Amino acid sequence: MTPLGAKIRELRAKQGVSLKEMAHALSVSSAYLSALEHGKRGKPTWFLVQRIIAYFNVIWDEAEEIQRLAELSDPKVSIDTAGMDPKATELANQLAQKIGGLSPDSLGHLLHQLRVVCAKDGV
Repeated sequence: MTPLGAKIRELRAKQGVSLKEMAHALSVSSAYLSALEHGKRGKPTWFLVQRIIAYFNVIWDEAEEIQRLAELSDPKVSIDTAGMDPKATELANQLAQKIGGLSPDSLGHLLHQLRVVCAKDGV
């Protein structure tokens, strides 16, 4: 599941909306919406993200969060480390090889650490 997929599922549950109802309202298939939630489809278009925001009638902060999550929801990521420090290539390859075996707690810890380091480095 992608970050956007988890958010859509959370909002649907909160508002008591079925996948079929939401898909019909957005003029997409239930299969597509399900695949989007489960991370089996790439990130949606900007236009669809805007329709999702309008569908849930969310406030500005939550709308920005949905847009941010959509940008971070490509399930097939590619990292180009050409020209970077060799440690960047090693990190990318280690993560690619081991991410599937990490627990949700470990993933949360690594994500938190990355955010701390990026904030410190101004990235």
